[in-house]
Amino acid sequence: MTEFDKDRLASDTDALDGFNRGIVEEFRANGGEVGGLPGGRLLLLHTTGAKSGAPRLSPLAYVTVDGRMLVVGSYLGSPKDPAWVHNLRADARARVEVGTDAYAVIARELPRDERDRYFERVVELAPVLAEYQAKTERVIPLFELTRV
Repeated sequence: MTEFDKDRLASDTDALDGFNRGIVEEFRANGGEVGGLPGGRLLLLHTTGAKSGAPRLSPLAYVTVDGRMLVVGSYLGSPKDPAWVHNLRADARARVEVGTDAYAVIARELPRDERDRYFERVVELAPVLAEYQAKTERVIPLFELTRV
């Protein structure tokens, strides 16, 4: 994986789409491994578009805290939530690919008090997230993905 311009990816949807396509290709070609990305392990999140109803695919870093799989709606510190956050808020049913495994999940957005407790622990595992939270006034959401 090559260097990437975070500001461009957060502001240019075409650039983000192209970047994500490359990640998905590398993920699938290498059994779920992608090199050079901060934030730990990667999964592919399959959602349904909140407005379009079309299938959507988002490569996301995830962390495991207390046995919980958590994804972070940081969008690199952008002032808006990423599209996948809106999709999960509209329909909590999703599918993930983790390594070479694929399965259905239910997403649950952590309420603010729980989110705040877990966000501190998530930042310990992925320190760049503290920088992203500092860049935006919105509260970066955390979602727990539970296998069904």
